[in-house]
Amino acid sequence: MYIYCMCIYTVCVCVCVFTGIARVIETHQPVVETYYGLGHLYTLITHLQNECDKQAQRIVDKFIQQRGYHNKFQVVQSSMMKSVPAERIEPRELDPVLAEVTLMNARAELYLRFLRRRMMADFEVGDAQSVTQDHQQNMEKLLKHCLLSTRMQELIGYYVPMEEYYMRESVNKAVAMDTYEKGQLTSSMVDDCFYIVKKCISRALSSSSIDCLCAMINHANSVLESDFREVLYNKLRQGFPATTLQDIQRGVSSAVSLMQSSLQQGKFNTLGIESTENAKAAFLVTLNNVEVCSDNISTLKRNLENDCSKLFSQGGNTGDQAKIQSCLSDLVNTSTKFKDLLQEGLTELNTTAVKPQVKPWISSFLVVSHNIEEEEFNDYEANDPWVQQLVVNLEQLMAEFKVALSPVIYDTLTSLMTSLVAIEMEKTVLKCSFSRLGGLQFDKELRSLVAYLTSVTTWTIRDKFARLTQMATVLNLERVSEILDYWGPNSGPLTWRLTPAEVRQVLALRVDFRSEDIKRLRL
Repeated sequence: MYIYCMCIYTVCVCVCVFTGIARVIETHQPVVETYYGLGHLYTLITHLQNECDKQAQRIVDKFIQQRGYHNKFQVVQSSMMKSVPAERIEPRELDPVLAEVTLMNARAELYLRFLRRRMMADFEVGDAQSVTQDHQQNMEKLLKHCLLSTRMQELIGYYVPMEEYYMRESVNKAVAMDTYEKGQLTSSMVDDCFYIVKKCISRALSSSSIDCLCAMINHANSVLESDFREVLYNKLRQGFPATTLQDIQRGVSSAVSLMQSSLQQGKFNTLGIESTENAKAAFLVTLNNVEVCSDNISTLKRNLENDCSKLFSQGGNTGDQAKIQSCLSDLVNTSTKFKDLLQEGLTELNTTAVKPQVKPWISSFLVVSHNIEEEEFNDYEANDPWVQQLVVNLEQLMAEFKVALSPVIYDTLTSLMTSLVAIEMEKTVLKCSFSRLGGLQFDKELRSLVAYLTSVTTWTIRDKFARLTQMATVLNLERVSEILDYWGPNSGPLTWRLTPAEVRQVLALRVDFRSEDIKRLRL
């Protein structure tokens, strides 16, 4: 309540002065027009503005004295220049002062816009042809170089570094006090940080000063791009840890042996497991934080565009619009950098947690013979030897990520996993031998795998498995020459991803195809 009253007192004094002058202009404009003619309102406003400047000087001086404005600025300046300043100021102590400055400047801008409109209208009426360049220059000189404008510019000049200090210190506190509640996708510092950034930019916007707003957008962009992104980057650099317990849960025999050995020797440390699980959760939460930051920056830009369009409608010019658009374009670049950081984190997660698990599961395809006869084929149909277990393993692998990651990030990670499966499958298939029924079995396995992967992601996977699908087609041919029914002009809408050399390589996997027949093919 005290802060609110402080702000209101100074602003009310300013408003009284501005309102009083505006009332004098409205009351006496008809008198001036009657006795002196049209186009002479400028002279009246010049005399009134002299008095306004005197009152504004007193108000600003009193404000600086009572609020310790210069002292606060000096402390802030010292704090930002030295790594360990002798004296610091709490950001919350600046809150009421900064709010008061922006309100004062907004009222002054409103008042000056009123004077500009009145003088322009009077000039246009007084000079029926056009407003001369001299009129424009005199008016702009009066409004931009009057004592009221210069004192407001002085206050804003001190305000911008103090608002930057307020923002940086508050963001640093938000990072230092970061907390994460189980079950939540993000930690507290993201919401806190963007609340602070939006508050500072909104306060600058409320000043009605384009230069002030642009300066704060640039400072906010710097805080997000450099400071805050660096915090998230450092957290992701710690990586996603793989644990023995995680391997045990996924049925890795070597990890079981290690676990049993550790228990027998009394060396197994459950505290290490707990800290590792915390490190995992921290990594996944950081990924969510990065995604939310990118989205929040984009939202901030859109909201600022809407707010600024209203500001332009109240008298902004083309140059002001260009300044703001330049600042907003920097926000777009920063949002993109957060997206790039998210991609780096996902690549790390895929490399550390997904790839080491998926590769052995795919390699187990080699253990299952595909050089089979009717009896084995029927047995495989009754008791699936490979693909069902692979699907179970993949589902268990992704389960922990599904609950810990945002839907968008989880979907992207699933897409990376799908690409990995396709690549590893292709490598593995080329190491096998197939009979005719073995090729049919592989086709069934591939269809089951693709059906499962399609069900767990919104991304299209047909393109990723196009080469494998074509390999299955080749392995299912009854004779070598049958490939010509699918190749070249006979391929129809099918676009072959396999080269002629690769088609021959796949044909060679069939134990019942002669190498001479394969070599004679003209592809």
